[in-house]
Amino acid sequence: MKPRLFLSLVLMLTVVALNAQPVNKSQICIGMNAPEFKSLSTQGEINFPADYYNKWKVLFSHPADFTPVCTSEIIALADKQEEFKYLNAALIVISTDGLNSHIEWVKSIEGISRTGKSAIKINFPLVSDVDMTVVRKYNMMHQDTSNRASVRSVVIIDPDNKVRTFFVYPDNIGRNIDEILRTLKALQMADKENVLTPANWQIGKDVLIHAPKTMKESEKLKLQNNPDMYSQTWYMWYKKSQ
Repeated sequence: MKPRLFLSLVLMLTVVALNAQPVNKSQICIGMNAPEFKSLSTQGEINFPADYYNKWKVLFSHPADFTPVCTSEIIALADKQEEFKYLNAALIVISTDGLNSHIEWVKSIEGISRTGKSAIKINFPLVSDVDMTVVRKYNMMHQDTSNRASVRSVVIIDPDNKVRTFFVYPDNIGRNIDEILRTLKALQMADKENVLTPANWQIGKDVLIHAPKTMKESEKLKLQNNPDMYSQTWYMWYKKSQ
């Protein structure tokens, strides 16, 4: 083989090998300990999760500042921030934009005037993750790693710092803040009452209990004649809302 041809082949194989290198990003799983991080934000340095002791945490990543879908989401979060606070949940917004960009974006959003609605006030921090430390730890990344923008992710973390929910949305679809709130309420209800929540559950609606393991166990529940319990089939028992 000629030396020039050999060198070309080696170069091509090297490029292929480099492109095939695994991306240094974490896999987020329900039940795992939420990764720690320290980052600058619009409200100063954040030491996560130490700064949020005994709180639920909602991490909310977005692709870029000064974009229409992301702006609509931040406005929607601001409109609901008191509900999250009532549920003992801290909101933390994350993107790979610089801190100055975040600050100017917040000013821009708070300057928006909406007919018939109160002024927008953003009381939660926007984290600047320029070096992509947080988005790598939480796998808030595109498959194409040349794209530095974080994906549209939501991670709900409980007071014990366990990951409880992980949502991912495409760039062109805005998130439903009411659904994030509903999921948070469902998690809190399930933890408090040791119950399950059925499809489309809302506060005040009936919940499910853990399924009987056998039909015999189901028959025992039936014989109890508990007015607060009812079933649709032997493995599907509801508990009435109090």
